[in-house]
Amino acid sequence: METIRIEDAKNYVGQEVRLGAWLRNKRGSGKMQFLQLRDGTAFMQGVVVKEEIGEEIFAKAKALKQETSMYLIGTIRADDRSAFGYEMDVKDLTVVGESEGYPITPKEHGTDFLMDHRHLYLRHLQPFAVLRIRTTLINATYEFFNQEGFIKLDAPILTGSAPEGTTELFHTEYFDSDAYMSQTGQLYAEAGAMAFGRVFTFGPTFRAEKSKTRRHLTEFWMIEPEMAWMDQAASMEVQEKYIAYLIQAVLDRNQYELDLLGRDQALLKSYTQLPYPRMSYDDAIALLKENDFDVEWGADFGSPEETFLANHFAKPVFITNFPKAIKAFYMKRHPDRDDVVISADLLAPEGYGEIIGGSERDTDYDYLEQRIKDQGLDLQEYQWYLDLRKFGSVPHAGFGLGLERMVTWVTGEEHIREAIPFPRTMNRLWP
Repeated sequence: METIRIEDAKNYVGQEVRLGAWLRNKRGSGKMQFLQLRDGTAFMQGVVVKEEIGEEIFAKAKALKQETSMYLIGTIRADDRSAFGYEMDVKDLTVVGESEGYPITPKEHGTDFLMDHRHLYLRHLQPFAVLRIRTTLINATYEFFNQEGFIKLDAPILTGSAPEGTTELFHTEYFDSDAYMSQTGQLYAEAGAMAFGRVFTFGPTFRAEKSKTRRHLTEFWMIEPEMAWMDQAASMEVQEKYIAYLIQAVLDRNQYELDLLGRDQALLKSYTQLPYPRMSYDDAIALLKENDFDVEWGADFGSPEETFLANHFAKPVFITNFPKAIKAFYMKRHPDRDDVVISADLLAPEGYGEIIGGSERDTDYDYLEQRIKDQGLDLQEYQWYLDLRKFGSVPHAGFGLGLERMVTWVTGEEHIREAIPFPRTMNRLWP
């Protein structure tokens, strides 16, 4: 007898199989028990009929507690009434692991309670669907960049300086020196691009920003491609192609999970239509003012502004050429204006805001040296980075995508904490 996984049930209709599963919930009567089963791949119902399996097995099924693990033997059959489409007529079951007093019962629980029990809450419908979609986005990321001729470059997590000049870093002692948890792999990716042409980093990053918004985590994952011999216009074409590829991968591979979440798949499909609109920062400020936003040129956009701009187009939109004063020191000056840099943020609609930030990188050694000094950074700590401008520098551009923001948008979740297995926020370092 073959042991199967629930997601493969469609291949075994009419066959007797064995299944290892946990009990999510159950209901029934003195004659039948309906077991809601899960095994990490999908959710399915097992039907236990007393007159078919006998008193002893039926009593065992009736006594099962939530999250008991077991082996079940039964026949798979199609059932159009089921959201999954298939059920098991159970013939026998063997308890493997007892469960008593499982805390997340089938009722409403508060967010703090669910986060305190995140190690158990991972078993439930919502995190199941969200984190399986996260896996698709990770796999599709590797596929896309492999197809586009990139190599993966692993940037260090421990660094001796702040790559973007911020003080919002986690400090640690590194033997007899100070070190910081990395906030980006980008500067190292630039070194990689000068060696390999096209690279991407994909790893954990850390921001000690004291923010409690629904878009912020203190530990998250970033995908940061860097491309030699490329300007910002070409980089934006790579960015939108990448986003469309990710969304299509989820539509192709995660229909079941999207259905569990109630996500509008037609709406997601509309986000794969390219190109995305482009709007300059100047025009964005003008549009916001026309719609009664109290915002002046030179200000960075907050959540309300980003939400309005993306919803105005009803699809992702690039906002280009931001003021130099609010962007990182390495961004390239605009050839016609010294007060803006050649950059773009990609804003997602439906209130999800910035998911990509990118720019062309400046290649002028003296200019970058002065920018580093102007921002009060230690020039010696950035000397290796300046070396990239001394020995055969070329035009290059890159961008960074926050994985959890992408997951949150694609799944339609309200808060970014749902997009990572164990979220780290200002007030959460456990479990």
